[in-house]
Order: sequence, then structure tokens, then C-alpha cells
Amino acid sequence: MVTPEKAAEILDRLTTELRRRQQDDGNNDYGVETLEKAYRGDFKLKYATKDFDEFHGQRYRGHSDNWTGIVADAPHERLEPIGIRLRDKETGDDGLWATWVDNDADALCDLAMLDAIIAKRAFALVWGNTAGEARITWEHPSQAIVDYDPETRERIAGAKVWADDDLEYATLYLPDEVWKFQRARVQTSLVLSEKTMATLTTGWTPRQPASDDVWPLPNPLGKVPLVELANRPRLIGEPLSDIAGTLSMQHAINLFWAELFAVADEATIGQRLIIGAEPPMVPVLDETGNVIGEKPIDLRKWRRDRTGFISDPTAKAHEWQAAQLEPFTKVIEIMIGHVAAQTRTPAHYLLIGGTMANVSADAMKALETGLVKRTEEKTQHFGRAIRDVFELVALVEDNEAKAKAVRGGKVLWKDVENRGDAQVADAALKDSQIGLPLQYILEKRYNLPPAEIDRVMGMVRENQNDPVAQALINELGSGNTDTPAADGE
Repeated sequence: MVTPEKAAEILDRLTTELRRRQQDDGNNDYGVETLEKAYRGDFKLKYATKDFDEFHGQRYRGHSDNWTGIVADAPHERLEPIGIRLRDKETGDDGLWATWVDNDADALCDLAMLDAIIAKRAFALVWGNTAGEARITWEHPSQAIVDYDPETRERIAGAKVWADDDLEYATLYLPDEVWKFQRARVQTSLVLSEKTMATLTTGWTPRQPASDDVWPLPNPLGKVPLVELANRPRLIGEPLSDIAGTLSMQHAINLFWAELFAVADEATIGQRLIIGAEPPMVPVLDETGNVIGEKPIDLRKWRRDRTGFISDPTAKAHEWQAAQLEPFTKVIEIMIGHVAAQTRTPAHYLLIGGTMANVSADAMKALETGLVKRTEEKTQHFGRAIRDVFELVALVEDNEAKAKAVRGGKVLWKDVENRGDAQVADAALKDSQIGLPLQYILEKRYNLPPAEIDRVMGMVRENQNDPVAQALINELGSGNTDTPAADGE
């Protein structure tokens, strides 16, 4: 066991790093808050000249032609774990998957993966309740952090940090103990000074809820129960956000739209200029109708009425042609094309080239190859983290043998490639003709979860023992779809 002082020291180090992750570093390494705002389309106008920003910055503050959300959603909508297969097993483990579903992980993991795609990482925490049942919770990257051994890459510490109006709370997870702390909340800005940082790393006091018999709690799992779902991890350095690389171009797109709106407001209607005439005046009358002076005409009335009268014979009218907006839209389309290329997002997701119709299956497959490969890459890294979650679930259930089998197992995913019914049926038929078993076809081609495959196979066995159902299947297989005549007809 570590001492309380050592535990607080570890927690200080982790919380300092966690706060660093919230803010931008000034070199295009965006923090969690910026990335979250970008996904929601919350942008400030950038790259504008000082004069343009002064006149139009606030005017277009709420507008964003947000493509970063589409970039993040494109792979996320294809990520769906459907089971876990243990080492040397042919089918999925129903017990582990039942625990997964009982914890609503089929829905909440979906949210965690989206947060990881946006903000580089998300987390899963596994612990047991008083009945010995595993509980899986999912943590936002602004509230959790995991530390690794630099040699083995094993998890050596983890922390969950949150706050209310008055206090900050932290739970430190070590392989053998769980330490709970609290301290007075420190209000900070995103830019943390050295003085502020010194304040942040002090003041932790023990926190022992009524449900805890001792402080610290023992960790019976022997592993840090906090797991990181890293998006596009690297051997050295931070994981990568899918949207961080699009922000510069996104800011440029927003600026061009703002400039287009400004031009559309001021210069897309032909303007006429009168030269050689004095400004038109109207007489000012007293209560009896006598002229007592004159004043300039209200030009807004002329604009509304579309009518004006100038009697000066030397006056000449000139016209300014309306400004063209097409150059702006062409540049914006090129910018969106760069976003598509840099993120491997299919062009039809970003409406490049207009709408698509009557596209062949092969053409669609080629268009989506980049996105499919990008999504398959995520199933590998997210899959390893989810496998670690299942291992912890087995440890909570005190099943070391299953935990060991999970470590060599495989997370099963729904097919990340969109296929038409005809494509699936054709591939399944060819698989059957070369002798592949039905279970494999249902898993590989129809992408059914293990529990659903078991249900279908049960139906198949029932049909095989049912002469009426078997006769109907034989009729359909022979191509004879004529309904047999009933007796007496």
C-alpha cells in the first residue's frame, strides 16, 4: 500500500495533467472544451480583418456551416459492438453480454465512442455492487484520466474527478487500493498561471462516504478498474481527435460565408448613382401651410417606394452592377472538398458535386472505402479497450479463468460497411455453395449477434423436425411458388 501522502501526490499529478487536457496549447493541439464546442458548431469568427470583425463579428457570431459534426458522426454511426467471443470458443459469451446489456452499455458505450472521436479519448469504469454484480459506468474525458507504465503500457493509476458548487471530489484507483479525496473548489480560467497551479495541487483531505467501511478501500481486482478508449492512439504522444484537423478549414469556411452574407446584404442589388444634382430637399410647412424652410428628403421612403423625382437637367444616372456570389460558393466547395479528403469522409456525405442518384453498388463501395477503413481502424483500438472492460467484469464476478479467456478473446462488431440486401444474399449463397456452415454465414454476412445466431439456429432445428415447414422450404428451394390446391378443389 502507498501512504496517504503518496496517494495525494499521485492524484495531484493526474489532476494537473487532466486540467492541461482541457485547454488549447496554442499550437493547434486543441483541448476538450474547444473540441466539444466545435462538434456543436459553437465557433467564433476567425481570420477576419480587424475592420470586418468590428462591423460583422457579432452579427455572424451565431452562424456556423458546421462540417466537423458530420466528420465525427460518419464513422460513429457505423460503430456497434454486438458481442464478445472468448479464446478458443466458437460462439459469444452470453453471460458477459448479459452484464453488458444490464448496465445499458449497449447505449452508453455508443456515447463514449462519440466523445472519444471528438475529444481524443473516453473512459469506462468497472466496479462491483454489494451483491457482487459488475457495474459499468462511462466517463467523459474532462473528468477521468489513466496513467500507464512507460515500459509495459499497463495501467498503473486512474482518477475520476468532479465537482459541485463548493467542493472538488476525486477517486484515485490503484491496482491494490481505492483512495477517495475532496477539497475546496478552486475557480480557475482556462489559462492556468503557475500560482494557480500551485493552489490546485494542495488541499486534498480524506473522503469516506457512509457506504465505505474503511479508508482507503481495498481493490480486490488487482487491476486499475478505469479503462481508456483512445481514438487513433500513437506509440508516442497523444491520441488524435477526428475533428481537430478540420478546424482551420472550418474557420475559413465560416469566414467565407460571413463575407458572402455581407456582400449579399450590400451589393447583390444593382445600385444607381446620381451625379450633377443637389441632394433632393422637401419644404417644411408651418401650421397654416406656409413654407418656412426645407429639409433633405427621407431616402428610406424612396427605397421603399422604388420611386424618385429629380428635376435638375444636369443630373445623370449611373449604375453599379450587382456583385456575383458564385466565386464565394466555388471556394467554399473547394474547402469542403479538402475536409473530405483530409478526413476520408465520402464526398456524398458532404454534398460535394450535388446530390447522388442511381449510383451502382461497386461505385458506392469505392466512394466509401476510406471511411470503411477509418472505421475498421477504430474497431481495433476501441475493441481492445472494450475487451479490457469485459476482463474486469469477469474479475468482479470472481471468474479468473473467464478473465484469462477474455484477454485472448475478440470483440464482435456490426459490419462497418453498408451493403444492400441483394449483395448480402448473393454473398451468403456463394458461401453456402462452397460449404461454409450456416452459423458462419449468419455471423459474417448477416452480422447477427451471437445470441441472435443461437435463436436462429434453434428455429432451423425446429423447422427440420417439422414436416410441414420442411416441405415449404423444399418448395421454395425448387422455385415452385404455386400454392398447392386444397382437397376437393
